[in-house]
Amino acid sequence: MDHASVTHWLQQIPSAGGAALGQAYAAVYADLKQAAHAQLRRGGGEFNTTALVNETYLKLARDPGFRPQDRHALLALSARAMRQVLIDHARHRKADKRGGDLAQVTLHTGLAAPDNPIDVLRLDALLEHLSSADARAAAVVELRCFGGYAETEIAKMLDVTERTVQRDWRKARAFLMSQLEPARA
Repeated sequence: MDHASVTHWLQQIPSAGGAALGQAYAAVYADLKQAAHAQLRRGGGEFNTTALVNETYLKLARDPGFRPQDRHALLALSARAMRQVLIDHARHRKADKRGGDLAQVTLHTGLAAPDNPIDVLRLDALLEHLSSADARAAAVVELRCFGGYAETEIAKMLDVTERTVQRDWRKARAFLMSQLEPARA
């Protein structure tokens, strides 16, 4: 489906509720599966692509304040929900195993590449801190690391230039690396 169809279904959510959300989500399902697959290929724990996309949908459907205006907003909110699903899962696993086998991310490629992996719970805490200082930079990290989106896509979602996304990424990455270095030493 095209962007207009997704926007149409999203506008129907207040009156049609879950049916409209289901149609909008179905329209972007392939994009979400692609993002989830890329994320899981780099190490997303025990999830498979379909399970992560479905858990993301359930998280969004349960949120009474969920009101994206267009396709880009839906994809951005879905990336945030994927992050929350993975964080919740990591917290649950940490509680069960006392810290063992947590999901890992990197600040180079996103979720779990072998170079300097970061505990996803630590990254989540740092993103909360970054968000209070620079919400857009935190959104760039979230979309890139948890959503798997390219700079061009992120720029469209945030309605900024690609150059702005690149600057925000460099700034956010520098902040996160500076906060993580003492923990690695």
